[in-house]
Amino acid sequence: MLGNFNITYEEVYNWVKQSCTHVSQDSIEILQAALSQETSSSAKAMLSSMLENVDMADNEDKPVCQSPGYPTVYISFGSTEGVDLLRQYVPMAMVEATKKGYARPSIVHSLNRQNPGDNSGDGVPNFEYQYRPEQEYIEMIISFKGCGAELGNVYKTMTTAQLGSDLKGLKTLVYETVINAGGMPCPPSAIGIGIGGQMDVAAKLSREAISTRDWRDQNPDPLLNELEAELLEKINMLGLGPAGIGGKTTCLAVKIGMAATHTAICPVAINFHCWVARRFGVRLYPDGRREYLFAKGE
Repeated sequence: MLGNFNITYEEVYNWVKQSCTHVSQDSIEILQAALSQETSSSAKAMLSSMLENVDMADNEDKPVCQSPGYPTVYISFGSTEGVDLLRQYVPMAMVEATKKGYARPSIVHSLNRQNPGDNSGDGVPNFEYQYRPEQEYIEMIISFKGCGAELGNVYKTMTTAQLGSDLKGLKTLVYETVINAGGMPCPPSAIGIGIGGQMDVAAKLSREAISTRDWRDQNPDPLLNELEAELLEKINMLGLGPAGIGGKTTCLAVKIGMAATHTAICPVAINFHCWVARRFGVRLYPDGRREYLFAKGE
């Protein structure tokens, strides 16, 4: 065993590898439920192919998608003990997993587009930290979010008037964004919505909401929970369907993160996540115990 919280490089590598070769259970269960309810033969065939792809990747220990997406690592902690090891091991594990063929080398210099060939680069992976003094464990969620889906993302600084009565303006923005994106985000997609703060806060909230929450959960805020349910229902009434070919299943989940904002504005970021939920979550306890997130039935 090496380091604090009994964290070893070998297990961190296995977590990164699993993130590339598995789809988290929440996405799988929602896809299965969608397949059972779908009436379009084309949509049913597409959903079946998606689930078959997940099984093949799992059984053959292969990447679930040709693109590794963009990696963000969310770490919350009450003590910094053990956090430095994760910061050290995860980038190393990403490079090793890429060299072994579990992730396509897709990370490039933003301007000259040079590719180092191993998914390394400045700011990669992106680490997001939250200090929670009362928390005895370290929670880490590794999220490889597909970047084709990013092409449909939208940000808008709204005003109170633009939000409208019963949030009509906000809802319209979401529906129009989904329609304009069409099949680009690899639907059925999941959608993260960040509301509040300023532009940077809303954008981070949108990514965090869809990357760290279980897609089967309920928002503890009654207003947001109701809004999530309404948006999900009405998005699926648009008829875009899997891969944009038509059907009942356009969206798997809508998750909203919110912060307070200035009275003059209401920043809104809409962030697509493709159905391939490459996420791995674990809670590490000081005594060496591990609790895994996004597991079946959780």
